[in-house]
Parts: sequence; C-alpha cells; structure tokens
Amino acid sequence: MPEGVMKAWLESSHLNGGNIVYIEELYESYLDNSESVSAEWREIFGKLPKVEGSDVEYRHSAIRDEFKALAKQAQKQVVVSSDGDAKQVKVLQLINAFRFRGHQNANLDPLGLWQRDKVRDLQLSHHGLSENDFDKEFNVGSLAIGQDTMKLGELYKALKTTYCGSIGAEYMHITSTDEKRWLQQRLEAVQSKAKLSVEEKTEVLKGLIAADGLEKYLGAKFPGAKRFSLEGGDSLIPMLKELITRAGAAGTKEVVFGMAHRGRLNVLVNVMGKNPSKLFDEFGGKHDEALGSGDVKYHQGYSSDFVTPGGNVHLALAFNPSHLEIVNPVVIGSVRARLDRRDCTQGDLVLPVTIHGDSAIAGQGVVQETFNMSQARAFKVGGTVRIVVNNQVGFTTSRSDDTRSGEYCTEIAKMVQAPIIHVNGDDPEAVILATQIALDYRNEFKRDVVIDLVCYRRHGHNEADEPSATQPLMYKNVKKHPTPRQLYADKLTAEGSLPASKIDELTAYYRKLLDEGQCTVEQWRPMTQHSVDWTPYLGHDWDDAYDASMPIEKLKELAKAVSTYPEDHPVHSRVKKIYDDRKKMASGEKLLDWGFAENLAYATVVDDGKRVRITGQDAGRGTFFHRHAVLHNQEDASTYLPLQNVREGQGPFDVHDSVLSEVSVLAFEYGYTTAEPAGLTIWEAQFGDFANCAQVVFDQFISSGEQKWGRLCGLTMLLPHGYEGQGPEHSSARLERYLQLCADHNMQVCVPSTPAQVFNMLRRQVVRPMRRPLIVMSPKSLLRHPLAVSSLEELASGVFQNVIGETDDIDPKAVERVIFCSGKVYYELLEQRRKNEQNNIAIIRIEQLYPFPEQELQEALKDYQHVKQFVWCQEEPQNQGAWYCSQHHFRAAIPEGTYLTYAGRNASAAPAVGYMSVHVKEQQALVTQALTLD
Repeated sequence: MPEGVMKAWLESSHLNGGNIVYIEELYESYLDNSESVSAEWREIFGKLPKVEGSDVEYRHSAIRDEFKALAKQAQKQVVVSSDGDAKQVKVLQLINAFRFRGHQNANLDPLGLWQRDKVRDLQLSHHGLSENDFDKEFNVGSLAIGQDTMKLGELYKALKTTYCGSIGAEYMHITSTDEKRWLQQRLEAVQSKAKLSVEEKTEVLKGLIAADGLEKYLGAKFPGAKRFSLEGGDSLIPMLKELITRAGAAGTKEVVFGMAHRGRLNVLVNVMGKNPSKLFDEFGGKHDEALGSGDVKYHQGYSSDFVTPGGNVHLALAFNPSHLEIVNPVVIGSVRARLDRRDCTQGDLVLPVTIHGDSAIAGQGVVQETFNMSQARAFKVGGTVRIVVNNQVGFTTSRSDDTRSGEYCTEIAKMVQAPIIHVNGDDPEAVILATQIALDYRNEFKRDVVIDLVCYRRHGHNEADEPSATQPLMYKNVKKHPTPRQLYADKLTAEGSLPASKIDELTAYYRKLLDEGQCTVEQWRPMTQHSVDWTPYLGHDWDDAYDASMPIEKLKELAKAVSTYPEDHPVHSRVKKIYDDRKKMASGEKLLDWGFAENLAYATVVDDGKRVRITGQDAGRGTFFHRHAVLHNQEDASTYLPLQNVREGQGPFDVHDSVLSEVSVLAFEYGYTTAEPAGLTIWEAQFGDFANCAQVVFDQFISSGEQKWGRLCGLTMLLPHGYEGQGPEHSSARLERYLQLCADHNMQVCVPSTPAQVFNMLRRQVVRPMRRPLIVMSPKSLLRHPLAVSSLEELASGVFQNVIGETDDIDPKAVERVIFCSGKVYYELLEQRRKNEQNNIAIIRIEQLYPFPEQELQEALKDYQHVKQFVWCQEEPQNQGAWYCSQHHFRAAIPEGTYLTYAGRNASAAPAVGYMSVHVKEQQALVTQALTLD
C-alpha cells in the first residue's frame, strides 16, 4: 500500500483513538446479539481472542485495552505486516494466549516428572502464524516489554521466557484490569527474570546453605528422629528472608507466620533466629519444666526481631497443632488485633504469611473459609501472602487425582481472584522475583496472593518412612537429583559471580555456627519490646481478689447512654418498644432484662477505655432478637450503635455479623484474643450446637493451648443452650463436651440464670487480671422470661455468684430435699414448686460448673446438713449435660451418709426429640421427678 494511501487510511480508520467509546458500545452490543452490528464489525470482533473451549468473549474491559493499543498504533502510523489487520489481530491473540495459559507449559517441576500436554493455544500454527513470519514487525499491544513493535521471532521468544520459564503466573481470572496490567508490567518488563546484584545472589546462596546445612546436621546428629525436613524445598528460606526484608523496607513493623510441620524447624533456626543449641536440647529430650504437657518440636512457636532497611521487624511464628491448616485463621486473627492496636486500617504495618502443604491447601475446608473471610469487614487485614510448599506428595499420595479435583493444588485461591505465582523451587532467583511481586501486589492492592513453590521432599513424610515403597519413580529421580544449594552454587560459579572457594567458606562458616550453638541469622536482633504485653495477666489464678463493683449513679449514666439514639434515626417498631423499655430500666422504673444487662456490661468495658469485639452470624441484633446493639434506620438503612457513643474517648466497640462459618471465625477470634488481652472478645454461636463445626478449635487451641504452649487466652464464647422443643440440633450446646475438656483450671464453664449474673460474668472476664477462656451456656427463653430480671443494684454489686442458694422464703429446717440444677430448668422447677406449694424442697443453682465452686456450694448447703435427699436435675439426656462429668463434685459437697440421685431425661443418642408433644411430656416428667420426695 502506498505511503500516502496508508496515512489516509490510518487517519480515517475505526481504530483511531477518538472512536474508542463508540467501539466499546458496538462491542457490548455484539456480545449481547452479534446480529446487532454490521457484517464488517462481526468479522473484526469474531477474530478477537476466545476463552479456550468456550464461545464466551471477554467483557469490554479487556477488549478495550486491546483497542486502545491498536488505536495507539494507528495514531503513531506504525505500518503493520503486509498481511494487514488479520495477522496483527492474531499476534495480539497469541500474546493473550500466553497470558492465559503460559503457565501450563512452564518449567515448574524440579524433577521433570510432570506429564503436561502441549497447549495448542501457545503454538504459532494455532493462530495462523509460522516461523516464516519471524522477521515481520508487529505491534505488541499492551505487552509491557518497553517497545511498541517487535519482530515476531523476538516476541515469541520473549513470551516463552516470560510465561513458560521457571515462573508460571495465573492472573487472567482477575476481573480488575488495573491489577492485571500491574502484574503484566512486573512480569513482562523483566521477562520473569530477577535482576540481582552479586551481594543479593550471595544472600540467596547463604539461605540455601543454611537450609541444606541444618537438615544434614540434624540428620547426622539425630538419625531417625522426626523432623519433617525441608530438603527439596530449600528455597523457602531465602524466600522468607527476602519477604521480611522487603516488607520492612516498605514500612511493615510486624510479620506473623503460620505453618504446619514441613520445614518448621528450619524456619525456626534459619529465619526466626532460634538458637540451634536449644533445638538440639529438645532433640535430646530436654524441655521447659514450667509448661504442663508441652508439645513436640515441630508445633512450637517463636518470636524475635529481624533487622531490615526500614528498621527492626518483629516476627512471630504461631504455635500450630497437627490439624495443619487450622492455624491460618488464628494467624490472621492475631494480625487483625495487632492492626487494631496500631490503629492501622489498611494492613500496612502488620503482614500475615501463611505456609501451606500442597495436599492440605486443596483438601481442608478451613482454607476456603479463610479465603472467604479475606475481604469481609470483620476479618480483613489488607491481604495475606500465602505460600504453598508443594512437594507433590500428600503424606504418601502423589496422584493428583487422589488429592484434588483441579489442575493445581491452588485452584481454591481463584474464588477470591487471588493471583497465583507458580515457581520452580530449583530456581532460587525466580523464587526471589515471585516473592517480590507477591509482596508488592499485596501491599498495592490489599488482597491475598499465592506463591506455589513447586519442589519435592528428599525423604518420606517423616525421616523414618521409606518413600520408595509408594513413589518408586519419583524417588529414583530424587536420589540422583542435586540439591538446590548445589545447583545454585554451580550456577554462580559458572557465571563468575562467586568462586568455589568462597562458597566453601560460607558453607564451613555455617557449620561452625551450628557446632558452637550460635544464632545462624545475621539479621536476628533481641526483642526490644514484646508486641503484646501480657505482663499484667501472668501468674494470676481464679481466687485472686478483684473489685468489679460500680457506683449506682455511674451505672445509671451508662444505662441512659446505651438506651438512647438520635430522634432522626427511625427504627423498627419492635426495636423501638425494646428501647422504650430500656429507658424505663435505665431510670429504675422497670427491672432489667437480659439484653439490656448484657449491653450495659459492654458499656462499662468501653467506658473503661478497653475494646469490646463481638462476632457471630447474627451478632448485631442477637439471634433471638435481644441485643440490638446495631440500630437500622428504617428509611435509609444507615446504622447507629449506642455503644459507640457512650462517651468521648471511650474504648472501641466492634460488633460484626460474621461470615457463615464457625471453625474459621472462632479460630480467628482465638488468634485475636491471644494478641489482645486487655479487652473483651466474644464469639457467639447462632445456636450452641453450631460450635460442633468448630470443635477442633476448642480441642487444640482453647482448651489446651496453655498446657501445650503456655499461651493464655481470654476469649468468651456464648453458646445458646436450653430445651424449648426446637429439635435435636437446636437444643443442646453439648455442655458435656466442654466439661470433658476441663482440667488444670484451663477454662471456665458457666450457666448464668439472671441478667445480673451475665452482667457480672462479662465484667469479671475483663476486670479480673486472670485470662482464661470462658464457655457460656447462654439462654434463649430466659431472654424474655418474666422471672429472669434484675435490679440495677444487683448489677452494681460487681459479684458473679458461682452458686446461688435458695431465694424463696423457705424455712431451711423444713427442707427434706435439695435440688441442684443449672440454667433455665431452674425457673420451671421454681414455678412448679410454687404451684405445688412444696416448701420442703430447696433449689440451688450452680452457675459455674468449672472450675467447680466447692467452697461456695458447701456454704450454700450449711443450713441443709440434716437433709438426706439430694438430686441433680438437668434437661439433657443422662449421658449428656453435666451429670457424668460433675457428679463426683456434687457428691463431694453433700453431707456424709446422704445420697445423690439423677432427675432428667434417659440416655439418648440424640440430644433432644424432634416432636413438641414429646418434648413437653419429657420436660414435665423430669420436673415432676425432681420435685417428688422418695
């Protein structure tokens, strides 16, 4: 085409930048109905890239950028190939194919075992191109390679280097064009090659020497001992050190890690700076006598400081049980608490890093739950860097079709559109680049990002296993495959970066540090101050004195504050009635109900300058319509929280309706509480039995964390409990499970029966300096029971009564039977006794079942030493509830020569019946049984 004609065509072309809006509108019309545009436009749009195996076109955001690039080409009057627009479009299609599917042909497996078909989208012929076109110049569109046009041969080579080398990037599933363009810029501008100085390469090598050196040292010194070695995934060590250094340079002050077993000892010594002599002592059987049960080496946590160009960064490695992925929400909860304390809402100052196994991240549901939380208001932390140590073997199962259903173990991350950077663990420089991009993406967009470190494990699941029994072909390759340290050392020697003598010197120096039991991390620094100050809460016990009483006038002042809302904030009529009643309660005109007493407890905490945090699936209003801490404007849906408006300078009050999860949310709140001891943190189950789904958190953290790891926690859990005929799943919070977990004064289990009791129980959890978990069997029907009311004076006393003796005017000398009970069944017994006029039966409520209040119970029984008949009455079946776990406590408290009997439902496999008529019959029977004298 003559130059003058070409110029005229370009100036009038539909590809001119001034027509971009018109083109976008045409394309949207084409997507909705291809017949709505002309045949010429159908032909142009039909040549645009398609998703493999689908006829669905990209939406306009992606196409728009391609047209902009073409418009830019037109404006610059760049001459395209002689084949015209058709091949130019095909070239752009080729670029997009590499962005979408290059990772599927990337060199990711160090052992070369992956059998991956060639992706036809990445072949020239699939796009109507060939090597004959290599010398032809094409516009590269939005390819961030630093030039507008390239010869096809150079372009094809650059695409394969960028997307099919040691890094395979998955990011085109992200809908945000800004995020995709950012990632393209970072990858394409350097063709996925790190640019490291000799000093930086030396640091990487030091990390590999350390990773390899420690494992070999432990293998020689403690042969056969379990250590879940990192060998094969050695690049994790330089990766983590780069991550910390770069985070510190960006202003991060704390990094919190969570990881399971694989490589944990290596991370403790070579990243966290744990003295290797202490690790050797642990292998030798020495341990901290101060801990109760203690725990195995590869579950232990650690804290230290790490010097970076931006100053010292505090490191914390969370304690982790064998339930692998459960630590992830714990870590993120701890990070949220640290951010809240620093008043940092964007996540810049604290970085969460979670390290996963390949089978675990794909197989365990808490991973999905934690991803789902990542952008939710109550749980967001500005993004998490997630690292998968992908050794391609789940325990002994290496077949991917046994461990997952997707192509990669990281497929789950796509649910939140997290970019996934797969990287070959034998290419440590690619690992460093992947780390830099991942951290910078997290910091830029405040979203999760995944690094899939594809590696292998040199030994079996543990060092006593024989992996060849189940992976014979893999371990033939492993046995002859050089270590990452050796491969990288040879590379540096070959390129002239480091002489072999220097490498030998570095290796010998690391071995010397181990021999002398010295810290191996040059960047390690002693902690100048603990990130979380637990000092005021250490060394306290249950019976330590505390004063939670309040002046009645102060209580009235707070009551008025939490029962008031703006006049221009119209609320629902039912909520208005509740708040009108609360105003009467605040003035003393009416006794307090449960919801008001509970809210008033929170008011006293924030008034004292401390934080209250409540989460649960219906926490704002309360599942049973009682709390109403959040008032919804009926006209514009805005919200008002009286508890955030108690006074100027008050402590924060946060209440959030949580995601529909129990295990991840409870684990998050446990992590939060371990990093925030001063305030009141509460998780509320919608129904108490929902906590079943979070049992691993109760078992492995809440009940045993202090015994295993010396970790204190003041988390409060409200578990609605009580038999109201709502069926097997919505009656019992499984009280027996928590009592069975009780030992060593590890936690409290309470069943409060009055508003004053819940008020003083919650305040006690903050005012008393001891910090241990509190399990509350919270009520349903008692929230509005006419007898379950309290006065302001009862609240102001500040006393939670572990045992409540007889409250009716009954002559103790006339009593022939004493009933022990907990919870709402008390009111049924009370009402029936009054109806029967049975003044010879006393009822004693045990409001705290653990630690069992022996002295208080004996004090309540001092007037009944003549009584022979004692009964424990419960709603739960005999094999459930408190009977089996607590009857020895009841027997120890009653006078000698007397006996204790049981009144309640018969043993049952189910917690409750499903028919209201049967429920009523059973309930009446157990009340009658308890009130019937022998």
